[in-house]
Amino acid sequence: MLTKKQLDLLEFIHKRVQRDGVPPSFDEMKEALDLRSKSGIHRLITALEERGFIRRLAHRARALEIVKLPQSLGGEATHGFTPRVIEGDRPTAAQPANAQPVEAALAFEVPLMGRIAAGVPIEAIAHASRNVSVPGGMISGKGEHYALEVKGDSMIEAGINDGDVVIIRETRTADNGDIVVALIEDEEATLKRFFRKGNAIALEAANPAYETRVFPDDQVKVQGRLVGLIRTY
Repeated sequence: MLTKKQLDLLEFIHKRVQRDGVPPSFDEMKEALDLRSKSGIHRLITALEERGFIRRLAHRARALEIVKLPQSLGGEATHGFTPRVIEGDRPTAAQPANAQPVEAALAFEVPLMGRIAAGVPIEAIAHASRNVSVPGGMISGKGEHYALEVKGDSMIEAGINDGDVVIIRETRTADNGDIVVALIEDEEATLKRFFRKGNAIALEAANPAYETRVFPDDQVKVQGRLVGLIRTY
């Protein structure tokens, strides 16, 4: 037996998949069901999966399968219903470090803007070279998002390794302790923890082999804040 909200969500997903070929976003689901937060959608999807109405396919960026429909939606009484699977385009080798199983059913394309130094600062952020597919759970807050490939080991104690791809939400402000993309004197870009100390900005590594660098606040511009990480094995 499904609750009204569970039935409404299942019907909404089914109609959108049949119409558009892709499942709706969490925001669209939340708006359609008039819920206050996406956590409510999370619980409804989990309940539908536990009851065997939908299935999520592991390690795929956009894969949500409707297994069956209740009679009220024409399921058991309708012959010839075939579950429809929405395949993702994320390479199966890429394993996001903070992926969330439910959110993995939704993905977004963000531009890969080149490399960022997690060590000695290197060149400023370049132009986009290609897009990467990012699980929806990493897209948080307002503003544009972009990806950068990490070069160096200064953030290894924060779980960020050389070769990882970090997902950045564009912003010009940061709170103390945030991991940010910092542009130094409009020439060098680096990935570090941000701390404001009076009229100075401290950029702190997460590796004792690197010293904290301190600059006058007018020499450092925050370009974005870390919101996710993708690691390829």
